[in-house]
Amino acid sequence: MKRLMNYLLGVVRVRVTGPFPERLLNLCAQGGVPFWGVEWLDSHTLRLTARRRALGRLTELAGRVDCQVEVEGRRGLPEVLGRFRTRYAFLIGMAFALCAVGVLSRFVLTIQVTGNQQVPTAVILSELRRLGVRPGVYGPALDRKQLAQEALLELDGLSWMALNLHGTRLEVIVREAVEAPQRLDESGYYHIVAGADGLVLRVEAERGDALVQAGDTVAAGDVLISGTVTLEPPIYSDAPERHYQVHARGRVWARTWRTLTAAIPLEAAVKEYTGREKSAWSLDLLGRRVEIFGTPSISWPFYDKITTVRQLPLPGGGQLPLSLSRETFREYRLTTAPVQQEAAQSMLEEQLRERLADLLGEGGVVESAQYSARVEGDLLTVTLTAQCREEIGREQPGTNPMESGAGETAPA
Repeated sequence: MKRLMNYLLGVVRVRVTGPFPERLLNLCAQGGVPFWGVEWLDSHTLRLTARRRALGRLTELAGRVDCQVEVEGRRGLPEVLGRFRTRYAFLIGMAFALCAVGVLSRFVLTIQVTGNQQVPTAVILSELRRLGVRPGVYGPALDRKQLAQEALLELDGLSWMALNLHGTRLEVIVREAVEAPQRLDESGYYHIVAGADGLVLRVEAERGDALVQAGDTVAAGDVLISGTVTLEPPIYSDAPERHYQVHARGRVWARTWRTLTAAIPLEAAVKEYTGREKSAWSLDLLGRRVEIFGTPSISWPFYDKITTVRQLPLPGGGQLPLSLSRETFREYRLTTAPVQQEAAQSMLEEQLRERLADLLGEGGVVESAQYSARVEGDLLTVTLTAQCREEIGREQPGTNPMESGAGETAPA
């Protein structure tokens, strides 16, 4: 601490010459003038260190004992600042820098969102920008609690939000809402019908009467699990059958055969670049775009636009809200070129596989698949024939409350 204070206040190293230099040391001790580092050079000369502000008092006391004081060196902050007394541009720049740091540190430069997984960060930032929270806004003026409540009302999927200001960084902490489990709708009168032709492999009837069993062949639209439950009367009773209308539920697994087709022209439009290019430079400062050079207005009918953004990084992985953008425009014309048949066929086969996976749904399995391709004119057609194992049951509202001609119907 003493060394720090000496550096801030400044020290001087002096040489004292006289008939009796030790008298000066006695006067300094009596007058409360601090000194240290006394070094005797000979019987009439010594060297010592004192505070910069005590140099005048030291010189005055040396005159009383016929001693001369010669300054050999100066150290400390006052000496460093004294070197810039005539460098006005440096002093002005330093003052401007200090003011800029003091003022800019009150504005938000970066916004960081944490805690979200399902709700995109861009959606949260867009809503906050609509409420006035963006890079460049004055941080202390933000009513962070009110802003968080207003944003929650507009953002579906969030249950909690907090805005924390850390200097120039605004931290947005969110918690996503937990979705309530879907409740099964047991109301209504529904059958389970076949969604495709197939050979029944397994029937899992959870509610309703199963009308098919393993080994049966069904067509699309056939009722697999009926929503009309038949209650047989007791033996030797004359009571009629009773029928209950329910919301049938269950799963029916079957072996199916799917045929899908896709086609593509053997000639396609391709780009042919003309060699003409234009560039436009712009500066994005705190969300505001400033054009620097060139213009993004292009009169060409067809062109590619390539944007390159250079942004200044911040310590810790953040980025300043200052970026330099370059937009490059390349003109091209459209021409036709033949398509590689093998590549086109592979692309169509991939599309057919994706369509088949969507049709089979979760749990569906492709047991075998065959592809065939043919060229008709300028069109390539690929056909997929697949044997699958899938769940074919689909819910369908019942239209006839009594599937038998007689009997009594009662609600479930």
